[in-house]
Parts: sequence; structure tokens; C-alpha cells
Amino acid sequence: MKKSRFNLIVRFLLICIAAQTSNALAEPDEELLGKSLGYPVGTASNWFLNPYRVGSWSALHTVPGLQLRSVSRATASKPLPKAANSPAITYRYKNTDYTLADYLERQRATGLLILKNGEIVAEHYRYGRKEDARYMSFSMAKSVTALLIGAALERGHIASLDDPAEKYVKAIAGSAYGGTSIRHLLRMSSGLTFTERYDGKDDFARFIRAHNGPQGGGTPTDFLRAATVRHSPAGQKFVYGTVETDVLSRILTGATGKNMAELTQEWLWQPMGAEHDAYWRLSLDGQEQGWGAFVASLRDWGRLGLLIANDGKVSGQQVLPNEYLLDATDPARQPEAFKPRKASAYSGYGYQFWLLPMKTRTFAMLGVHGQTVYMQPSSGVVVVITSAWEQASFTLDPLPTEERDALWRGVLRSLGGSTAE
Repeated sequence: MKKSRFNLIVRFLLICIAAQTSNALAEPDEELLGKSLGYPVGTASNWFLNPYRVGSWSALHTVPGLQLRSVSRATASKPLPKAANSPAITYRYKNTDYTLADYLERQRATGLLILKNGEIVAEHYRYGRKEDARYMSFSMAKSVTALLIGAALERGHIASLDDPAEKYVKAIAGSAYGGTSIRHLLRMSSGLTFTERYDGKDDFARFIRAHNGPQGGGTPTDFLRAATVRHSPAGQKFVYGTVETDVLSRILTGATGKNMAELTQEWLWQPMGAEHDAYWRLSLDGQEQGWGAFVASLRDWGRLGLLIANDGKVSGQQVLPNEYLLDATDPARQPEAFKPRKASAYSGYGYQFWLLPMKTRTFAMLGVHGQTVYMQPSSGVVVVITSAWEQASFTLDPLPTEERDALWRGVLRSLGGSTAE
């Protein structure tokens, strides 16, 4: 072989190696998401947009102009030890096998944590994030609100889940939402019409303006009192509506006389041994946005998932009511219309938890743009994924959701869980 040709081949191989190394270090759409700017935190007017998403969604409490209320960390954090042996995590998607590293290179995950029986199997921080980042939940917050409802019920602040909302929220007495039972709100089955398409023209957009401004568009209470149109009788049909969790938030504060930050600290963060302070964003009227704005660290999301997967126990202490958790997360306990593949084409819906179509009780907390906590109690597997997906809803961009589900199933298979349907 001539020397010039040999040198050309060597150069080509070196270029390939360099390209592979560069790709390994790169993260999906990192420039769009603000890498060259240091992943900046935005302002009250732009924190939701690129290139501020990564910076703002992992530090919402530092965004100027947003009002948040803090949840103090536990006096003693509960350890999450690293597993002595960490099996390789693989998954299959579109007839191709992938590794956990592949997922991180393919999807916009800002953080990923995998627990098995309370031990860390894998922990990754991306896009310059670190352990103390506080990740925006979006609708995972709905499940946190449901947990607090269960705790309030157990402690006698709420007499019955069949009580109407207006018993605890006097400001909506006599309205359609005021007459809706807590149980129907938990299942998002009020029957009241609320469109949520994330297109800026739906009821959700008007709801956001009532909560976040600009002022002059009415208050959150005005919005609740104005609802009158029904698509179904109450309790018969699941139709996703963020507004229903807002009513639950107001029930909590009305029933207990405390704000949600105080309740979260007392009933969840302290007993589960949270490592970091967390935060609730507030609406213009001072109410915590229990429907979509809780902010917590990756490990504390993991601790919360572990608490739920352990049926409400921490170190043998019953922190959350077991029967309520089963009612919230067990497909077998749901009415037919709320079971997996009945409530939606794929999932069922419990008390603000998504129920997956598996024989083994498996469920999730989900938020737009890829926020996720998966739990399978019998296998001891909890997976937390925080993300910065471009689109809000999987109905607009299904591919990230499909691969996330494939990863979850791969984690279960890799760690001895069950995926049988």
C-alpha cells in the first residue's frame, strides 16, 4: 500500500473517531437549549421558551418575577445508597436494541435516576445540571396534590371523598365545580367541559391567564364559577382537565387552614427524608399551583416515588394511607371507564395517577415536556426522568413518549420487573 494512501486512511479513521467522540459528548439540541449561553435562567416573560428552558426548568425559584413558596427539606435526609451491582440497562425500540447511554444521547433528558429497592442503579445529570437542581414537575404536581388529599382524608380534615368541593371552598359554592365531589375531581370526571390542547386558544390558555396574568382577565375563582357546560354526567368519563386539580388544591387549603407548602413539608418532605428544599409556584391569588408547578431535586423525586412504591411507608412508618394509595394507583380498584386502555387508548387513570396496562400494578406521574416518575411496587423499581422536550403534549409529538415507554419496559426487564399485559 502506498504511503500516501495509508496516510489518507489513517486521517479518515482519526476523523471518524473524533466525530464519534464529539457525538458522545454532545447532547441533543444543546445549542437550541442554551449551552453556549451557559443555560441561562429566564424572566417571568420568557422562562418557558428556548434557550431558557433548561436553566429555568431546573431553577424556577430563581426566575425573577415568579412567586414561589418554599418547602423545607427534612431535618435528616434519608440515604439513597448506590447499588453494589448495577446491571446493564437495555431496551428495544423500533426493532433496535439500545443502552441507557443511547437514550441519553437520543432524547432531551436533563436528569435520570433509576432506583431498585431504594438503591441507586443509575443517576445522570445532563445539560450542565447538578445534584442540587430543582426540576419543574408540570403535571407530576397533580399526583403530589392527590397524595396530600389522601393525607388530609386520613387525618380527618376531609370527612369523605364524596363531599362536594364547596364544603371546603366557599368561594365556589353554588357553582358546577363547587357541586362536584372530591372523588370525581380526583379522577378528572366532573363532566364539565375544559379543552386542553396547548395551542394557546383553548380553555387551558384562559385558565393560565387567570392564574398568571396579565391581570384584568378575571381571577382563578371567576374562572371556576363560570364553568357550566357539560360533556357527560359527573363520574362517568375521564377527560383530562388541569382545572380539576386546581379545585383539589383549594380544597386542601380550605379544609386544613394551611397552605400547600406547609402541608407538603409536614406530610411528605419531612417524613420521607427529603435532601433539598422544594418549591410551589403561586398563582396571582396566592394559591399554590397544585396542578402543575412543584419544583424538586431529582433524588427527592426519587424518594417520593419510593415512598409511593412502598405503599406509603418509610422505614416501617406508615406516612401515607395504604388503602387510599391502592385506590389511587391500582387498576383493579377503578371503575371500568377508568381502567387502562379504557380511560385513554393506552393508560388508565386513578386519583391523579396514570395506570399502565400491565398485569402487575404499575403506574406513573407524568408532566408535559417529558417529566416522569414510573413506579412498580412489586419489583421495587422507580424511574425518574426530567426532560426538556420541545412539544408539550405527546399528541403533538409522539416519538419521545414512545421511546420513553420502551426505556421503562427495558428497565423493568433489566432489573427483574414484569412487563406482561
